[in-house]
Amino acid sequence: MINFSKKTQYIFYTRELSLQPDTAHEIHDVLCANAAANLGYSSVLMYPDKKSSVNLLSLIYLEQPKRPDREFIEFYDVQEKLKIAVLPMPWPIDQIGGKFTNSSTVVTKYFLPIHIRPNSQLVHTRDWNFVKAAVKNKIPTIYERHYYQDQKFEPEIVHNPYFKIAVTQSEPIRQSLIEYGMPPEKAVWLHNGFNGSFLIRQPQEAEIWRQELLTNGRKHLVVYSGALYPFKGVDLLIDSAKELPEIQFVITGGTEAQVQAYQQLARDKNVENVKFLGWILPRERLVSLFQAADILAHPHCAGKSADFTNPVKFFQYMAAGTPIVATEIPPLMEFKASPLIASWCTPDNPHKLAQSILHTLETYPRKIEGYAASIDFAQQFSWENRITKILSYVEEAQRPPILL
Repeated sequence: MINFSKKTQYIFYTRELSLQPDTAHEIHDVLCANAAANLGYSSVLMYPDKKSSVNLLSLIYLEQPKRPDREFIEFYDVQEKLKIAVLPMPWPIDQIGGKFTNSSTVVTKYFLPIHIRPNSQLVHTRDWNFVKAAVKNKIPTIYERHYYQDQKFEPEIVHNPYFKIAVTQSEPIRQSLIEYGMPPEKAVWLHNGFNGSFLIRQPQEAEIWRQELLTNGRKHLVVYSGALYPFKGVDLLIDSAKELPEIQFVITGGTEAQVQAYQQLARDKNVENVKFLGWILPRERLVSLFQAADILAHPHCAGKSADFTNPVKFFQYMAAGTPIVATEIPPLMEFKASPLIASWCTPDNPHKLAQSILHTLETYPRKIEGYAASIDFAQQFSWENRITKILSYVEEAQRPPILL
């Protein structure tokens, strides 16, 4: 059994960690756990190891929570206080059909009551099965839900005093939770956040990026970072780049297959001023890349997904202090009146986006030190502040102790 100190652990459970690109929700889970650790809580990130080849004895004698290895640290850009606990899933779990050989069943019916419950002060997860099991085992529980709800919540769970709060990231999603039975007082929405590393200035590393990326006489750099899907506005950005051949565009993120597909699309459209860098590792290199840019682009398209998205990159962009060009989508409209150094344009229009980029270059020239107004405004959106807000909905007696 894991030798946790009694009732001190703040447990973050995620169903899977793949260490693969295009895993935004996994990144969210890791950075929430990392933020709690940075605040001084005994934060443990748990997930099942579905590739485990160990024997059944590993179910009885679990490894201690430990610091992540270098690959994990470089992929997620976490700090030194976070601990992880991998739950072994030896054969035949998830290898043959059946309820009792399903990893979710093993975690909720075995690991949680036997290994997790005696030591956990608080649970935080996006896994509804884990939520139900934790509440039934009388563990105060926080639930995250980032998509529209599509089925009724069990009243005996959401009205249970051990179910503390359901957290989402937009008002439309919050309303869908309420529609399907979540008590309104237990449904809140909060913005996502950024890792503290994005506040660290890296002028020398930023200059290296500029020397590497600004070729063919180009002097200005526009950077996009995020998932590579049409609704994210990647196609739109490529079309805008075609209108601005004197500006270098750089796109990061996506799987290898997505990168190759978009490289081909750019070639088909004869767009020569877009470079695709794929998934940047170690992840902290994004910090200097964002600081190297003249503009950070947020070209999200209109549509249903634009009504509730709360992109992590937008808050990373803020912390970088680099001017932003963003499309006007509902979740971001509140920021138009903020001190943020940004320009705004209508979605789904590459010409308007190109014009906004030119306007921003003229109005907000690049500063090596970044724009203080954006950096100062960003402070409130750190992952640590998000965790603090979430815990304010949990009675003090049910919060884990701070172990600084």
